[in-house]
Amino acid sequence: MSEAQPAAVADRSDTAPGGSRESVLLFIGIPVVVLVGFGAYALWHQTADLDTVETSALAWSEVWLAIWQHVKLTVVSAVVVVVIAVPLGIMLTRPGFKRAAPAVVGFANGGQAAPAIGLFVLLAMWLGFGFRTSIIALTIYALLPVLRNTIVGLQGVDPTLVEAGRGVGLSNFDVLRRIELPLALPVIMSGVRTALVLLVGTAALATFINGGGLGGIITAGINLYRYSVMVSGAVLVALLALLIEWIGRVLELVTRPKGL
Repeated sequence: MSEAQPAAVADRSDTAPGGSRESVLLFIGIPVVVLVGFGAYALWHQTADLDTVETSALAWSEVWLAIWQHVKLTVVSAVVVVVIAVPLGIMLTRPGFKRAAPAVVGFANGGQAAPAIGLFVLLAMWLGFGFRTSIIALTIYALLPVLRNTIVGLQGVDPTLVEAGRGVGLSNFDVLRRIELPLALPVIMSGVRTALVLLVGTAALATFINGGGLGGIITAGINLYRYSVMVSGAVLVALLALLIEWIGRVLELVTRPKGL
């Protein structure tokens, strides 16, 4: 074997999914950073000299409840976004509905372009305060990345592969299920990951309409003039956002069809 051949093999193994330095950093490094960050916060929480107001605002029962509410807001709204955006994106790439695609994408773009806090408040004035309205606001805000990536991913599939599938007798649904969606899946999952990052950050605003989440700790710190409380909320949101972004990347790699 020539010297060039081992080098080529080494290059391929270095870039292979799961074997590269980037993959190792992805699967191990980010969770370690989150664990270290949360451990540092827990250590500070136990040793910090907090007054009565700060102790009450940062009680572990309150912190865990806020984290759970924030995760629930993020996960539920992400599921709703995927359930709406992916079928809608598929429909808008079919011949009978292509003309409606610019209008629908424009609506989704408007939802994301609007100030997030304004969207929350306006929907709360119309639909009432609480968790349900928060989910609707978050869904509208994060719809665009998944919808756009679904359309772009399906439009990017090689037409000759689609025609080949039809040529061997596959129905339109089978072509979509066995050819178009698997090839478009990496692009779609990239949009899902982007939506997750948007959702976990924007969910902090749900506290303004009684939707819960870690935003409540931040606003409590601001209202009480306790910077330790405000910074604690911000740190917890940042750690959760980093973890959710990591989960999105892992899902993106896991769902990638073999050979792509």
